Amino acid sequence: MVIDFEPWHQLLGGYVTPKGQVDYQRWKGDVDASAQLQDWLVSLQATELSAMPQNTQLALLINLYNALTINQVLGKFPIDSVRPSIMGVPNLASFKLFFSKPVYQLGVQKLSLDGIEHDLLRRQFSEPRIHFALVCASISCPQLRNEAYRPETISQQLDDAAQQFMNDPEKNRYDGANNILYCSKIFQWYENDFLSESRSIVEYFQKYSQQQISADAAIEYLPYDWRLNKL
Repeated sequence: MVIDFEPWHQLLGGYVTPKGQVDYQRWKGDVDASAQLQDWLVSLQATELSAMPQNTQLALLINLYNALTINQVLGKFPIDSVRPSIMGVPNLASFKLFFSKPVYQLGVQKLSLDGIEHDLLRRQFSEPRIHFALVCASISCPQLRNEAYRPETISQQLDDAAQQFMNDPEKNRYDGANNILYCSKIFQWYENDFLSESRSIVEYFQKYSQQQISADAAIEYLPYDWRLNKL
């Protein structure tokens, strides 16, 4: 089965800015665009992952995660965050459900966002760069690309995503004067994934950072901003 990523690519180009902000209001109000997203998701449901090359599987699952995230947000919009609160108190049950509830059937598998990320991508691929491509619709997430990931270019796209994320001072920054690397909590949550390729988080950073970071830099994790990545 040949996967057609073009419908998703066109939607990203039309509703996502170069800085990764999503125009959810305009997207939801466009009946044709909403139908195009639904049609594209339906067209993938008969896909047999195991019959595909690894790069195709990787591109499909990353795009699918991001598309299903946006689809859920569109279904609830207007919202301010995927982590809602009630009278100022985070509604953790609703937050967890957003990621753990099955929202899609791929072949015989019923998938949640967590299922795509943890059971398929993290379990089947030794690829820490996925954490710079999966976007859970929040400001502190990596930037959502306004193009589809494609099998033939995915390695370069993942490199670009890693470089963009690690050199974004709002997400990660190095204080050379005090020798402190301020990191996104993504590096805390998925530390073992990064350490599978590098001896330390700092060493992993050095692969993509435009700054020279001291090997003995202390690490502090920045607060995570769960507000919606909306335009």
